[in-house]
Amino acid sequence: MADTAIGDMYKLLLCWRYLRTRWIALASVISVTLGVATMIVVNSVMAGFSHEMQTRIHGILSDIVFESHSLSGFQDPQWHIEEIERAAGDQIAGMTPTVAVPAMLSFQVRGQWVTRQVMFIGIDPRTHAQVSDFGQYLQHPTNREQLSFSLREGGYDTTDNQNPTETPTRPALEHAGWPHRRMRVERERLWKERLETKKSAENSATRSVDQQVQAVLAATSPEDISEETPSDATEDGESRKNPFQTARPAQGRVMDLAKEQFTGIVPGIGLASFRNRQGVDQFLTLPGDDVKITFPTAGTPPKAVSDNFTIVDFYESKMSEYDSNFVFVPIEALQRMRGMIDPQTGIPSVNSIQIRLKPDAKLNEVRDRLREVFPSDLYAIATWRDKQGPLLSAVDMEMAVLNILLFLIIAVAGFGILAIFFMIVVEKTRDIGILKALGATSSGIAGIFLGYGLFLGLLGAGAGLVLGLSITYNINQIRQAVEWCTGSRVFDPSIYYFFQIPTIIDPVTIGWIILGAIIIATGSSVLPAVRAARLHAVEALRHE
Repeated sequence: MADTAIGDMYKLLLCWRYLRTRWIALASVISVTLGVATMIVVNSVMAGFSHEMQTRIHGILSDIVFESHSLSGFQDPQWHIEEIERAAGDQIAGMTPTVAVPAMLSFQVRGQWVTRQVMFIGIDPRTHAQVSDFGQYLQHPTNREQLSFSLREGGYDTTDNQNPTETPTRPALEHAGWPHRRMRVERERLWKERLETKKSAENSATRSVDQQVQAVLAATSPEDISEETPSDATEDGESRKNPFQTARPAQGRVMDLAKEQFTGIVPGIGLASFRNRQGVDQFLTLPGDDVKITFPTAGTPPKAVSDNFTIVDFYESKMSEYDSNFVFVPIEALQRMRGMIDPQTGIPSVNSIQIRLKPDAKLNEVRDRLREVFPSDLYAIATWRDKQGPLLSAVDMEMAVLNILLFLIIAVAGFGILAIFFMIVVEKTRDIGILKALGATSSGIAGIFLGYGLFLGLLGAGAGLVLGLSITYNINQIRQAVEWCTGSRVFDPSIYYFFQIPTIIDPVTIGWIILGAIIIATGSSVLPAVRAARLHAVEALRHE
């Protein structure tokens, strides 16, 4: 027992001596440290981005989307909801009907029309919150509690409500809503008055010249006045109204735009604004402005119709794919405009039903159950992951490739350890011969070098763990420091739509990284250890 303890002690002492005296070993330790730290930081950041992306995608999309292959949709959504409940009611937490059609959004910016291609989505504000986190992305606090398509009397967020610690980035929203609408209407009224005044002045000047000409003619040939002057002319040259002429009937009541609005819509913030490099949002249009949307009607063939709408709020999921594409409107209004309400029965049509499942429900199982009930040639049933399958697969593939590349860094360190150990074996051949002459076994000699490799792996992995976690926990402070030193943004919010770098530390992933680094370092010492163990004592003592 004592002999075993003494043997283990001399192995440890030799390992520590080699590790302490070989400066080249420090380079290998640093390589392992940097490799481990880099893998921890990259995996944490990628996991954070992936989680944020999936959370925001899932916040807009419900768990399961039940939709028609046709834009005209299917009739009687209530019947379909009841059938879905019969098939998987024990797994369902909420459902809401929707209508989604491609459309063109147009609005004016300084006299020029800006047109954007969008997905026009009709939702039920009473039930949509049951299947989606859409409400929490709105810019008005009251709308986040209960969505309303009525314009608000101000109160819109001038800071990012998802990141309130940052500097205000949306000062333009301070006067959004009815205040902005009233100011816009008043500005347009003053502009029209200015134009009318200018036009009236030009007409007065023209009439003054005509009167002078007529005076000259009257002075030269008075008998021609009756021929030149119409019988219905007035003193100012204007014609009298024909008593037999009927007035043009009114075309409808004129809206008071300062007090009334069109049907409300909620577009993504990316459709109405852009973010500069300083992180400040520049708005092209605001809540209170009117826009025009062109969309197809239901039926075959569809016809293009246009209507005016009033922006009542913005939503910001921080997913540019949605923030720059989606526009939400009350479902009843969209159904009426597209002709999706049966004129005889009054039963509406929809082209999709959004389904939210209970927390413990199995997503794919419910999807497959619904696919068995409803024919696939009429309905498309997919989970939110199915809808975003290519994007999620691309993210997973990117993480896998990055992990492979980063593991190669540690592998390079492993080859460095291998070269170091072969050098040590050559340099310490005589020492190995002395140890064997004193009774050291081949396994004991091999254990020295294996222990050396294990020490390198443990030291490098431990240092890499501390360094990686330190960088991960303080990555945004490090980012700010780098930006302050360089004077340029390292993490541009106009690209990522995040003000902070998201990170998630997964203990399982970190454990595999540490274990992999230790295995690589220890494995690199196997061949030198085998070579040292096979040395014969006499030949080793003869080595010069």
